[in-house]
Amino acid sequence: MSSIDTMAKTPTPELLPGTLDLLILRTLQNDAQHGWAISERIQQLSQDVLCVNQGSLYPALHRLEHQGWIDAEWRVSDLGRRAKYYQLTAAGRKQLAIEAKAWERMAGAIGRVMKLA
Repeated sequence: MSSIDTMAKTPTPELLPGTLDLLILRTLQNDAQHGWAISERIQQLSQDVLCVNQGSLYPALHRLEHQGWIDAEWRVSDLGRRAKYYQLTAAGRKQLAIEAKAWERMAGAIGRVMKLA
């Protein structure tokens, strides 16, 4: 048994409410992506700390689409499979700016409490 097998794994942190929406909007800021790619990108950028499961991702994508913050269309993926691609709308860009500002404010406040408490 290797040392990796015997080490306790750090649990994946739970996201604060609304955080997944922010992460999805940010991930779609530069280009359209299909669901699996969105999930993979979030995991990659978070250095494997954040793992978005499909049971959370797709309801969030549907919710964002319903709110008009993203659009979706069927395309053929790089692997030749049919996949639904999501892209940010103008309203989604505005919402991303609002949510990013709110997140920065919240993260700053939490950081201050952690340093001073």
